[in-house]
Amino acid sequence: MSCTNCSNNSGCKSNGSCSSGGCHSLSVFNWLADVDTMQNQQNDMVEIRFKNSRKWFYRNTKNISLHVGDLVVLEATPGYDIGIVSIIGELASIQLAKKAPNLKPFDAKAIKKIATAKEIERWKKGRGLESEMLNKTRKIAVSLNLKMKISDVEYQGDLSKATFYYTAEDRVDFRQLIKRLAEEFKIRIEMRQIGARQEAAKLGGIGSCGRELCCSSWLTDFKSVSTGSARYQQLSLNTEKLSGQCGRLKCCLNYELDAYLEVINAMPKFKSKLKTKKGTATHIKTDVFKEIMWFSYEGENGLVSLKPDKALKIYNLNKKGVFPESLNEFEEKKEVEEPVYSNVVGQDSVSRFENKFKKKKKKSFFKKKVPNKNKH
Repeated sequence: MSCTNCSNNSGCKSNGSCSSGGCHSLSVFNWLADVDTMQNQQNDMVEIRFKNSRKWFYRNTKNISLHVGDLVVLEATPGYDIGIVSIIGELASIQLAKKAPNLKPFDAKAIKKIATAKEIERWKKGRGLESEMLNKTRKIAVSLNLKMKISDVEYQGDLSKATFYYTAEDRVDFRQLIKRLAEEFKIRIEMRQIGARQEAAKLGGIGSCGRELCCSSWLTDFKSVSTGSARYQQLSLNTEKLSGQCGRLKCCLNYELDAYLEVINAMPKFKSKLKTKKGTATHIKTDVFKEIMWFSYEGENGLVSLKPDKALKIYNLNKKGVFPESLNEFEEKKEVEEPVYSNVVGQDSVSRFENKFKKKKKKSFFKKKVPNKNKH
């Protein structure tokens, strides 16, 4: 069940990075596909992808020849499940150590076989029933006055079990809900609570940057984000701008935080204000990109920019009891030269057509001569 761009029985030519056919945009580029497996190490772990972004690891105990994009039958309780192979080989071991370091190989469930056409048809049938099943479940939850939001449902491959994913602020007693669902759909029901970030990853969407959400495309580790990340980056604490579609602080606030902290920690830290003969100056803000510190005199609105080394020099002078005349002596002022634009590409003036298209008076060469009646 490889994609259409794959060669016959030889796996994916692009190592699972293509998006057509059996491969998926959530697949990872296997950059260790051509690397031999490490010796003296049992490397039979395979990463399997299920609906949306859910992935887990299974053992290939029967040494089945697998390729990225294959549909395989997996062990489940009860029955069996069907998933898509996303990573094989050495990269699967690296992902296992990163995502599930406490999972022992013998505790992982096994891959039974490659899925047959009949099993795939049943699996597709379950995918088609999920939308209608989700709508009915939401109506039943509302009728029972349960304070929970059911975001997604996933059928097991053999259609004997359905897993419902929901979010809730408080603890929910859904025993009556499970009883109603079991009577309605005649299958085994499992309820699984997820967080707001996991819900956004399952539903997907477009972020404020115009790209697909990180949590639904590549992000797997959801680290805590605090308002301190925004303060270090000197961002306005506006919850509407800092919050993502999940209602929590954006995960991207942590991406550049280390770079900001590195620069901020290199800046001198003042325990007191800078004193000059003109007055006392207070540190207002720091420009991290230009590495400039801004100070303001008490009672004045203007700002004075100083390099960190100059500010530290004034601070050390104040310790010795020396007070310079003003901070302006240490300010580095650069004269901004106005750019001179030249016609380097041979372009004409914008108004070059103004005089060429003026209407000219046409001379009539066929004007009839009117005879003069007073001539005779």
